[in-house]
Amino acid sequence: MSGLLALLDDVAGIAKVAAASVDDVAAAAGKAGAKTAGVIIDDAAVTPKYIQGFAPARELPIIWKITRGSLFNKLVILLPLALLLANFAPWLITPLLMLGGSYLCFEGAEKIFHVLFPHGDKHIEADMDVKDPGHLEEQKIAGAIKTDFILSAEIMTIALAAIPESNIWMETAALAVVGFGITVVVYGSVALIVKMDDVGLYMAKNAGTGLGRGMGRGLVKAMPILMKVLSIVGTAAMLWVGGSIVIHGLHDLGMHHPYEEIHHLAEIASHTVSEQFTGFVAWSVTALCDGILGLAYGLFLIPIATRIISPLIAAVTGKTAH
Repeated sequence: MSGLLALLDDVAGIAKVAAASVDDVAAAAGKAGAKTAGVIIDDAAVTPKYIQGFAPARELPIIWKITRGSLFNKLVILLPLALLLANFAPWLITPLLMLGGSYLCFEGAEKIFHVLFPHGDKHIEADMDVKDPGHLEEQKIAGAIKTDFILSAEIMTIALAAIPESNIWMETAALAVVGFGITVVVYGSVALIVKMDDVGLYMAKNAGTGLGRGMGRGLVKAMPILMKVLSIVGTAAMLWVGGSIVIHGLHDLGMHHPYEEIHHLAEIASHTVSEQFTGFVAWSVTALCDGILGLAYGLFLIPIATRIISPLIAAVTGKTAH
């Protein structure tokens, strides 16, 4: 009997440790996931563009294929690479984060530049001129998964940097939770967004009350506005997150400007408001400064990327980068 009680006590102890580990993984995953908010918003804003032009019956199957590709990117390719970096080359994490932040700044600045100075892009026009309509869906899915890979690499690297230092199993579990959870959130949101106009159209035609039909028409009219808002928010988030990553990376590498100036400015601004708003004001000033510097840095990168990096990639690979 005493042996049985001892065994039960051991089992209870193991259960407590396991529960604590689950809590630790959840806490680490939550902290890491919050750090990737800007990239998540942009991912959710970009993906619906790959679904445009297809029949409604193909929208959800296409999203599911992109979701599977995203999970493969995060869990099969990027998670092991991230763990290898963390355990064998941790000094590479900050430079890689800064490289990803630079990409975000470039992408955000290019979107703004294109709005301010509209111009055609022969590569995009070539993509739109599909010679074989039968392969359009496969091409769009492949393009979406490639874009997802870049954004997923940034998400997993940011998440890895945000996870508290621990053993490899804890890091693996936390990264897996982040990768799976973010994929579900992003592509679940995308599915809701792309089907919302169909829901609105159905309500407008079939709702039993005038209120229901009016709500349906309102949904149909609101979707283009929602897509525009998502695009604006996604661009702002890219510049804020990208600028923040680069500025913090410079600080970590020993170059403390402009990190210290922004921190000082945020501290001054927070002292001009009542105590309950100090945190929000400090964050707002920091995010605004990060975004402005991210935009300036991105504009600086545009000619470098288009006139130097892209031709070099084309020369090496024989394919045009865009």
